[in-house]
Amino acid sequence: MLPEELGRAQPFEVDVLVGCDLAPAGDSDDVNDTINYAAIVDAAVAVVTGPRRDLLETLAGEIARNVLLFDAVTSVEVAIRKLRPPVPADLATAGVRIVRSR
Repeated sequence: MLPEELGRAQPFEVDVLVGCDLAPAGDSDDVNDTINYAAIVDAAVAVVTGPRRDLLETLAGEIARNVLLFDAVTSVEVAIRKLRPPVPADLATAGVRIVRSR
């Protein structure tokens, strides 16, 4: 984390792409056959609102670990983009993308 980042909140966006077998839900159209998206969001939010991390890589890794705790999830891709990063270039975002599976 750069010194200028310590003095102000750093806005960022998080994307979580979950891998799992959704064929049963697609066939049945029954909510009980799919994953609980709200619970996955809650798992990601718990990490983001928890203790401060210095690196986006750490934040992404912790989100991935939390999401992989769900039984139906076999893989997860987490992308985090820092908005308007404090770098000497005109960038809209800078970030990381990780993929984890079990």
